[in-house]
Amino acid sequence: MIWNAFIIAIREIRRNLLRSILTSLGIVIGVSSVITMVNLGNGATKKVKEEIKSLGSNLIQIRPGKRPRHFGIREQARPFKIKDAEMIKRQICGIEAVAPVAGKQIQAIYGNRNWETLVIGSTNDYIDVSDWKIRFGRRFFEGEIRSGQAVCILGNTVYEKLFCGEYPVGKRIRLKKISFKVIGVFEKKGQSSFGADRDDFILIPIRAFHRRIAGNNYVTSIYVSIRDGYSIDRVIEDIKLLMRERRHISPYEEDDFFILDMREIVKILSRTTRVLTSFLGAIAAVSLIVGGIGIMNIMLVSVTERTKEIGIRMAIGALQRDILLQFLVEAMVLSSFGGIIGILLSIIASYWLCKILLVPFVFDIKIIILSFCFSLLIGIIFGFLPAKRAADMNPIDALRYE
Repeated sequence: MIWNAFIIAIREIRRNLLRSILTSLGIVIGVSSVITMVNLGNGATKKVKEEIKSLGSNLIQIRPGKRPRHFGIREQARPFKIKDAEMIKRQICGIEAVAPVAGKQIQAIYGNRNWETLVIGSTNDYIDVSDWKIRFGRRFFEGEIRSGQAVCILGNTVYEKLFCGEYPVGKRIRLKKISFKVIGVFEKKGQSSFGADRDDFILIPIRAFHRRIAGNNYVTSIYVSIRDGYSIDRVIEDIKLLMRERRHISPYEEDDFFILDMREIVKILSRTTRVLTSFLGAIAAVSLIVGGIGIMNIMLVSVTERTKEIGIRMAIGALQRDILLQFLVEAMVLSSFGGIIGILLSIIASYWLCKILLVPFVFDIKIIILSFCFSLLIGIIFGFLPAKRAADMNPIDALRYE
């Protein structure tokens, strides 16, 4: 019985092919929009996780001041010193690398070219904890770090702006009227998920930064990499105790520093992208409701056009449930065809949009199955009223209808 209803539905759809296509268009747009939005959201989430993972899931950052609260504003506190980083590396178990970091925006000059960039003062540990690879040249020598020699390693963007493809190692650039020797160039990383250029910086020894650039010995943050196999939470607690002791914080006072755990950042960003994805998917799902209304409208028209056919079928023995099933199956076929076409379009659109937006293409079979089932449900819900109207017709009145 269901198969016969399906055959009749196909015949009716083919009889009014253009009208059937236009009727399914709302479902096509709705399904493709939902799947495309969810795929893009999943791709963005995956990209954020990969970028943070590249820094190391066992990486933490220590910063002076209290954790930011209202509108990103945080209270100021006295900065760290290089000695703080050295004591963390010396006294805390499970530490892989510790990098004291300070930075300042400065104009870099080479010949007749100049470029304003971020100059970062740190050590070789910064290269390790941030997962940087050397493209040309070398790292700092330990003697260069200890004595604060005027040497630097360029980010790829700075290299391209100042040297335009010229081999830079051994050349000299000027930073704040101080001549620095270029000893290396980092490999390109490109933009972050937030649009920031990760290659637009220059790395110099932190003591050179203090003496020649900043004029003080402040450290604005400390990057700490934790060895595999050690409890990150335990290491964080040990660091807190050590920093409270070094900064002479009494047991009744709050910390005047805070620790950023990369695991927390991953959770927060993942939660944010999931909420945005759900929100965009919900907006796109509205077009599915609109498509369902279109199906109901056309099915009501179809019932009116086929009133005499309904009367004939009832006169020769068709029951109410047979008529109900016939029109319900027809609505389901219309919506399922729209769902299938929408799925195919969404896969193509998602693939190319991910290429354009530079996010990974994530094929989620669950959202595809869910969208198809939802399109079928739309067909059942919005097709029931026309089908019920057809099934409730009086056979005599239907036969006399012109």
